[in-house]
Amino acid sequence: MLNNHKSASSADAPIKRKLSIQRTILKTLLKKGVTPVDSVKKEVEETIINDQMISSKASYAIARSIKNLLGDGLVEAFNSEHKQYLRLTKDGRQKMNNLALECEATLVSTAWDGYWRIILLDLPENRKSEREALRYLLKKAGFICLKNSVWISMYPYENLFTNIKKDLNLSTELIIIVTDKIDKETEKEFISLCQNKKE
Repeated sequence: MLNNHKSASSADAPIKRKLSIQRTILKTLLKKGVTPVDSVKKEVEETIINDQMISSKASYAIARSIKNLLGDGLVEAFNSEHKQYLRLTKDGRQKMNNLALECEATLVSTAWDGYWRIILLDLPENRKSEREALRYLLKKAGFICLKNSVWISMYPYENLFTNIKKDLNLSTELIIIVTDKIDKETEKEFISLCQNKKE
């Protein structure tokens, strides 16, 4: 049984390495924006070698991962000034936001601290895809939609959505309010809605 378990772990290792490399590439592009391919490869190679993910095959693995990300539509490439550059697509940003939400979900306390997180979302029709992506993230984070553009939650996801707001260059289209000042009747209704969602 132990040998079978070892074999399964060994078989999973290349997949885990591939996902780790792809995530590192996406994180690099999210942090830096438009970046020359050579710079992306160099930074990612340093990161994965430091983390001992892979060793001598780093360059090939990174090039392969970039090709896969391009094929999946998460990254786009273009040429300028004799260099090739990479940047995240909208789908790539959405992927990163999903990953960030998954990571944050493991850290966020499920005990209510007495504060309400209220998000006002009002994106125009010409940004419909971003609007739907944000609605999806809000639902996944446990927010409840009160009206078409008003979402509430007991849980402290405000930092995540503040970062998403910056990434998407939003201003008043996404307003984040954290408050404990709500009238008692409304608060009772909010608590009831949140408890029903849990059930």
